[in-house]
Amino acid sequence: MTQSQRLKYSILISLMVLGIMFGLSYLQNTGVISEKLFQYIAIGVAVVVVVINGVMRRKVKP
Repeated sequence: MTQSQRLKYSILISLMVLGIMFGLSYLQNTGVISEKLFQYIAIGVAVVVVVINGVMRRKVKP
């Protein structure tokens, strides 16, 4: 993986996270999910993104 590929994937992941958070916020405001469930899902998404970022960082060729 090159540095430019990592940048593209990072931008894609950040847009996906933004979409997920807006979706979760909408679901919470309509009463579909509770605030506690929202927090758990948000923490889970953050952990997954950190793991993916770490894996991508290791795969970048110098």
